[in-house]
Amino acid sequence: MPNYNAQVPPYSIFPGDVALAFNSEAPSAGQASQQFALPSYSGFPENGRTIRWQTLYGTSPSAVNVALQTAMIDSDAQYATIDSSTATAGEARTVIGVRANFVRAKVTSITGGSAVTIQILG
Repeated sequence: MPNYNAQVPPYSIFPGDVALAFNSEAPSAGQASQQFALPSYSGFPENGRTIRWQTLYGTSPSAVNVALQTAMIDSDAQYATIDSSTATAGEARTVIGVRANFVRAKVTSITGGSAVTIQILG
């Protein structure tokens, strides 16, 4: 579970919005970010959307695994990994055809490094 307040309802990410899952923080291995809602702007949740996300580090870790996870229902057990990053220098990634109602980032493992920032672009 995230260390964040499970806000009801969670913040929404519309196309063009940027959400900071982690903002220059020091998450531990296994820590998930706050969840963000992915509203169905077309009225049909089965329409896939593109999500871009980026990992940035103030000081590069020696090893890292960050997962981008989505879920239809906002329950920790429902989140599934749709993409992951192991680039210690940080990187920008794109996932197309996402059909979900919620998105979050999860630091699966991290060794060293500081000032972790993860941006999710709706």
